[in-house]
Amino acid sequence: MSSTTIEKPSFLHSKFGGLPRPFWALWGGTLVNRLGTMVMPFTGVYLTQSRGLSVAVAGLVMGVFGVGSLLSQLLAGVLTDRIGRRATLSGGMLFTAATMLALGYSSSLPAIVASMFVLGLVIDVYRPASNALVADLVSPAERPRAYGLLFWGVNLGYAVGMTAGGWLAGLGFVWLFWIDAVSSVVFAVLVWRAVPETRPEARESAGGFGVVLRDRTMVGFTLAMLGMALVYSQTMTMLPVAMTNVVKLTSGQFGLAMALNGVLIVLVQPLVSGWLGRRDPARTLALGVAVMGAGFAMTAFVTDTLGLAVTLVVWTAGEIITAGIPGAIVATLAPADLRGRYAGLFGFAWSLAAVLAPLLGGPLLEIGMEALWFTIGGIGAVSAVGMLLLGPAIRRR
Repeated sequence: MSSTTIEKPSFLHSKFGGLPRPFWALWGGTLVNRLGTMVMPFTGVYLTQSRGLSVAVAGLVMGVFGVGSLLSQLLAGVLTDRIGRRATLSGGMLFTAATMLALGYSSSLPAIVASMFVLGLVIDVYRPASNALVADLVSPAERPRAYGLLFWGVNLGYAVGMTAGGWLAGLGFVWLFWIDAVSSVVFAVLVWRAVPETRPEARESAGGFGVVLRDRTMVGFTLAMLGMALVYSQTMTMLPVAMTNVVKLTSGQFGLAMALNGVLIVLVQPLVSGWLGRRDPARTLALGVAVMGAGFAMTAFVTDTLGLAVTLVVWTAGEIITAGIPGAIVATLAPADLRGRYAGLFGFAWSLAAVLAPLLGGPLLEIGMEALWFTIGGIGAVSAVGMLLLGPAIRRR
């Protein structure tokens, strides 16, 4: 009598296996691109120290970048559906490389302003195309895990890139521009060579963004994501200002605490992404946003590095819970031939939040820590409730 034993999949296979080869080419290109993302975190330093702009003028130049990024996602969404995912992604990366070098060698203010606007327009063109590619390549059941792995790769690459960028900036900012440009070209070539075009034939009735805006579930979801993005954008806008100017942490203390965010994501997120991906997406996303909002609300009570680390663990847990879920929901809501436009509207919410976050956070921080962080926590709570209310409509899809 023979017996058959069924082997359980290995840990690595359960977390990383079962996804198509083109997805891994996209993942690898994203990782390389994030490893080379060194310019944007140090742009303010570059404009003030290397180009001699005042803080006020540098802020206006960054605002021009924000205007470009607002247009970027909507333009990229249309291009993704019209000319294809692969062409949009690769083309966007090549334009990003050229613009990076143009900015790095610009010395006059008009040239810097023009380069920053174009960079805002092209640097994130890849996002709607990447989101649509994952939706095209990966089965619905595996999409939360696939989007979660992309999120993990972005954070892994960004953590290394930030560390290397800080060191290279000391040798000369031009190194940052060249490395960023080269990593963008590698991403473009890898996708062009290893990822097939997946764009479906467009329907006769498919229009522009009007058809997306008529989808009330998608519009509601985008508004909920705008709230979540406003909460998270504080990590790059008001959190550094509040911790260094109000709490009086040194840059080193703040950087050490923030490094914990990347470490937790890299270590924990792959372990839980599969399990989270099998839960109801709307409820899971609502939980993550609520936890994130609570973590930022706790920041009102921070007085030292340890207190910041505690709050950071809380909102990072929320970030880990949400990883991969929004992209999977967008893929569920979007018709196949409109996935670029739907992803573009989703990306627009994040670009808009990046512009609004400092405009909202700055005046609130002047009132006080409680005013800022309780408001941010409240926005997180409202977004979480919105996601719960959208749950039945998302489940029907």
